Amino acid sequence: MKHALTRGQPRALAEVDSMILGAAPHAVLFVGPGSVGKTTLALDLAAGLLCTNPDPTARPCRECRGCRQVASGNHPDLHRLAPEGPGDQIRIGKASDPEPGTVRNLIGELSLLSVEGGARVVVVEGAHRLNEDAQNAFLKMLEEPPAGVTIVLCADDEECLLPTVRSRCIRIRLGPVGGREIERWLGELGVADAPRAARLGRLAEGRPGLALAYARSHDAERLRGEIARGVLDMLAEGRQKRLAAVRELMKSAAALEAALDEGRGGVERAVDAAPRTTRGKKARAVAIARDAGGDDSAARGDDGGPADSAGPGPKLAASDRRAAAATLIEIWASVGRDLTVASLGGARQMREIALLDELPRFAEAVSQATLAAFMEKLAEVAIQIDENVNPELALDVLALSWPRVDA
Repeated sequence: MKHALTRGQPRALAEVDSMILGAAPHAVLFVGPGSVGKTTLALDLAAGLLCTNPDPTARPCRECRGCRQVASGNHPDLHRLAPEGPGDQIRIGKASDPEPGTVRNLIGELSLLSVEGGARVVVVEGAHRLNEDAQNAFLKMLEEPPAGVTIVLCADDEECLLPTVRSRCIRIRLGPVGGREIERWLGELGVADAPRAARLGRLAEGRPGLALAYARSHDAERLRGEIARGVLDMLAEGRQKRLAAVRELMKSAAALEAALDEGRGGVERAVDAAPRTTRGKKARAVAIARDAGGDDSAARGDDGGPADSAGPGPKLAASDRRAAAATLIEIWASVGRDLTVASLGGARQMREIALLDELPRFAEAVSQATLAAFMEKLAEVAIQIDENVNPELALDVLALSWPRVDA
């Protein structure tokens, strides 16, 4: 595909190109971690199917009226759904007069004829957030798809979708993008100089959308560095200071979430912008578990904690508290990984560049066996938070389990 916006997904792009050149399927499922480019690839497919260039091999041309409408987000035959509301779900909608942004409203729109007289495309972002009623309604549409309609589901965790939904879709998996590819992309966009692009390429861990959000935010990179340093400093702290520190770190993680949202605001068409309250979901938790060598299963808990993330200050919704805790745990896992890398002398493989001087010193003092056990616990808690365990209590447990070293 000559004019694709998607980066670092050659196999997925080849499959999408064949869909544009041949008969488009009625349903496609893009699966992969948040911010790797699922929505971007879905919009590449939409642009190709709605492009009016007479040469099929040139689609999407990015110059015709159809391509420009897709790029501006106002093509009448491109329909989009995304999670929203306090529960951050895609809902089925009212049976009579369903509200916009719901599955029933979409079904009503698709019952009409194409405005432009050609293909129609539906892009469902965060499809793993379709609740069960919405999935069942969607299933009826997948079983009897309207003529000329291609439905694209973008899901971080396909296990959240009903087997009957998955079985009716062509499945394409997207994986992490290489750091060098992300680095080059940020440079081409002009959002980061070479040294910063290299740093963000490491921090993003294969997620170009996340790297771009960091690059576009004024505060995100600084906040992440402060969180990573705070996690490292806790190694030399006692019980009471750790419990106080972890609450402050959760506040910083909430601020980081807000800063990343700011960075995502202007780049939605260029990258897969994950909804702000869903990045603590199981797909990312399982990725942390695998990176740490931990178990992928954990017991479900109840979220009965206070609405306030940590003492006085703005109150956060339960979903925002879980998202902040998940962000903190992800950075914590990165610091733990870097401690192991530092113990092996692999400075070039470290992610937390700002801690390069301190990490080797702490790595020498930390028992690798103790650190490995903690990383397993960290992986378990990452999944538990996604499954509604109280985030504050879970972080307290982690703070007290974090290895102790002499200052």
